[in-house]
Amino acid sequence: MYNTTTELPTRAFAPPNESTKSAQQNAMLSPRFYTTDFKAMDALKIKPENRQMWADILAEFRSDPNKDHFKRNADFDADFASMDPALRTQFIDFLVSSVTAEFSGCILYAEIKKRIRNPEVRELFGFMSRDEGRHAGFINHTLNDFDVAVDLSFLTKAKKYTFFQPKFIFYATYLSEKIGYARYITIYRNFEQQPDKRFHPIFKWFENWCLDEFRHGEAFAVLMRSNPELLEGRNRLWIRFFLLAVFCTMYVRDHARAPFFKQMGMDVDVFDRKVIKLTNLICRQVFPHTLDTESEAFWALLDRMWHNTDAMRKAEETGGLLATLKVTALKGRNALIFLQLFLRPPHKQALPADVRMQPVW
Repeated sequence: MYNTTTELPTRAFAPPNESTKSAQQNAMLSPRFYTTDFKAMDALKIKPENRQMWADILAEFRSDPNKDHFKRNADFDADFASMDPALRTQFIDFLVSSVTAEFSGCILYAEIKKRIRNPEVRELFGFMSRDEGRHAGFINHTLNDFDVAVDLSFLTKAKKYTFFQPKFIFYATYLSEKIGYARYITIYRNFEQQPDKRFHPIFKWFENWCLDEFRHGEAFAVLMRSNPELLEGRNRLWIRFFLLAVFCTMYVRDHARAPFFKQMGMDVDVFDRKVIKLTNLICRQVFPHTLDTESEAFWALLDRMWHNTDAMRKAEETGGLLATLKVTALKGRNALIFLQLFLRPPHKQALPADVRMQPVW
């Protein structure tokens, strides 16, 4: 399931370290592990008009364009012991979240390959599991440099799995891959403009890395367009829900890490606007409804959600009955904000004839 040249050895009976405990958590904003209805997944079909695109995608995966990319060089031999302690903590938090998300994809895709019979779809998910395993291993080597590597073997057994219907898997993983692309390329371009802010060599790998994420999203786009019932009727409401859930989660989580983005030479507001707008634009290749991210009212509501979440964190730190009541009230306010966002008129568009698209730089 996790077969990559960058995999770190794990100790089956060692107690989990703090990084592994953090990755194991199923908090609201932390990456989750998923399982699904594999019989329904096995019923996927490829429409005749999408056959050539499907063949092209599989050919790209077979060629494995990044097979030699995830190899460390002498840049990683630098001594990072002198890194500012606050930055070190923020960087490790970023890496733990990233390795958990990548490894989540690795084990989900591997399990789909294992449990279905459709040979074409099995092959696709095997390739995607391979890519995500490489990503997770590469990140975990960096964590190991700080002596805080996540025990991925332990995580596979200990972390709780969330069941999602296949259509929810498609919406969530498509968005995860495309927003991952948008995040990686935005960070990479930032460091091109401000190389003095690049405090660790792993960021130099983000350009080719993000193309794996983009390619995975393209595969899900062809699958969804070949099974159009996923994009019709009530499912359009589910699509809007997942768009909002992914964007709200990213916005709140990133704003909690604002000092980390400042260390990278980025304003977190500018970064999130750029990433969310880019992801929303890309999603028009497959989703008939996207969000109105050009409206300032949209961003004002996201900002209120973030401030409520920050107030919840502060209240939880104080403890006591009044704090509990305040947290409950703030959660209610955020639920209302989410509802307001959901009820905003979506951007509607006809789906393009050509499902595939080129990376948007």
